[in-house]
Amino acid sequence: MAGSQSEMTQSVVITGASTGIGAACAAELHRRGFRVFAGVRKASDGLRLQEQTSRWLAPLMIDVTDASSIAEAAKTVRASLAESRLVGLVNNAGIVVGGPLETLPLSEFRRQLEVNVVGQLAVTQAFLPLLRETQGRIVNVGSFSGRVAVPYSGAYAASKFALEAMTDALRIELRRWRISLSIVEPGSVKTPIWDKAHVQTEQFLSDVTPQTEALYGDDMRAMREASVRLAASGMPVERVVRAVVHALTSPFPKTRYPLGAQTRLAFVAFKFLPARARDWFVRRGLGLKG
Repeated sequence: MAGSQSEMTQSVVITGASTGIGAACAAELHRRGFRVFAGVRKASDGLRLQEQTSRWLAPLMIDVTDASSIAEAAKTVRASLAESRLVGLVNNAGIVVGGPLETLPLSEFRRQLEVNVVGQLAVTQAFLPLLRETQGRIVNVGSFSGRVAVPYSGAYAASKFALEAMTDALRIELRRWRISLSIVEPGSVKTPIWDKAHVQTEQFLSDVTPQTEALYGDDMRAMREASVRLAASGMPVERVVRAVVHALTSPFPKTRYPLGAQTRLAFVAFKFLPARARDWFVRRGLGLKG
């Protein structure tokens, strides 16, 4: 059980804490005695998190695509630290934009990158002054898709590939201040993101033009079935939480946390497979014909 506010000398900021991985990380770190600033966009989500933990968990209103919101959040955290210190930042906020890249509106592609890449850097920049004071740690929540691009999730994969590159660059750039950077790379996880993806696919199929239906309808229906299978076989969110906790608290944090046997196997195998062989395995795994 977390102690009183005065006993919480180590603080952590988590973005995207309304549901899923972020909410689970917030609850576990709070249980371990951290003062958690849980990033949410709606006050009701913050109240729900407090009900699930305690009033010592601090909801933090933040929109990672809004510069003024990020600046205000950083100002709030600095003013609220008192005797505490910010020792960790978990960049978890993210969205999934799916669909064929050929027909994907460029505004949606930009939104994908704005949330999953630009937003992560903007938040990191805002909190780095506090983390530098403590030789703190940054944990980026990546994905299997950050190293293996899956069709019809090209925009999402692009954002996660970019997050991998950004993590590597920052890890070297921040070495002088001993700020540790890690990236967590889970496969499918049982979180509400699958429900959102399923709704998005259904919306695509219902709104599709006859031309796009002729081009991609069969594939998108196969992807719908694949998403159902992946959601059913997803790893428990607790596995991701354990990796995040290890990255924040271990004397020897890893730079990468590939999670799940299939994820680790794919990363090794795909590293050596020819590209066309890799494509064949991806298509077969997703049930795509041709």
